[in-house]
Amino acid sequence: MKLLLDECLPKRLKNDLSEHDVLTVDEADLKGLKNGELLRTAVARKFEAIITVDRGMQFQQNLPHLELALVVLIATPCRYPQLKRLVPRVLQALENIKRGEAKVLG
Repeated sequence: MKLLLDECLPKRLKNDLSEHDVLTVDEADLKGLKNGELLRTAVARKFEAIITVDRGMQFQQNLPHLELALVVLIATPCRYPQLKRLVPRVLQALENIKRGEAKVLG
């Protein structure tokens, strides 16, 4: 699956998702885009899902009408060791997530 890691996530989380085709927002040259523009551009570039910690993204955008899935990670504190613990759940969610759907994992 082609995944985009939002800029709010540690870049090294990419290594934990190595069975997928993963780019960070920085690597995709999408850094600094607002949520709506980021989602539209991700769809245009054929990403299948975005992984983020932005809890509001699923409510701010019309996700069901986009050809993109959203995985929202919730961890306290929101640092790599805590986020890494969620990776097995992320991988499981990615097995059956559908475009236009959001999954919140915490």
